[in-house]
Amino acid sequence: MRTFVAIDLPSEIRREIARLLGLLRPAASQVRWARPENLHVTLKFIGELPTETLPEATSRLASIHLPEPFSLQVRGAGYFPNERAPRVIWLGLESGPALSALASQVEEVLLPLGIPKEKRPFSPHLTLGRIKVPARIPAVQEILRRREPLDFGSFIAKEFYLYESQLASGGPVYRKIARFALVANSAE
Repeated sequence: MRTFVAIDLPSEIRREIARLLGLLRPAASQVRWARPENLHVTLKFIGELPTETLPEATSRLASIHLPEPFSLQVRGAGYFPNERAPRVIWLGLESGPALSALASQVEEVLLPLGIPKEKRPFSPHLTLGRIKVPARIPAVQEILRRREPLDFGSFIAKEFYLYESQLASGGPVYRKIARFALVANSAE
């Protein structure tokens, strides 16, 4: 099964991002826009995870704990690889060192299962859209510029999830397989 590890977003932040997507969609048909219900903070894209490995992966992820929950701020926008040749449009995430520490722990606990570490440095973001064909997107860039400073709010990350990603004709469908509290014995 195709899997990844991520932090979910609160509904109020999703609603704010959905409003922005409503403005951006008509401005660029060559962009495959994210569905608001699919937005998440990716900690690790695993890819294909054999079903027989699922219990061990779940157990290993459950061993991850931080000293306390941490705050995430959804703010700013940008492009991968850059604004002149954009392929991905993203929203930025600001947090202290806890988010990177969590992503690093996810990498470490999954390594013994043969899941390789990501070669690129961890770059926290929310993917808004992927450009289908290389093209300039001046209308999108102008909308984002006019809305600066982009700020969608903050939230406290108290948990993360192992997700299954099922590819479908209308875009991927994500299903939470397992929930993991960030702090041992945290209240629900």
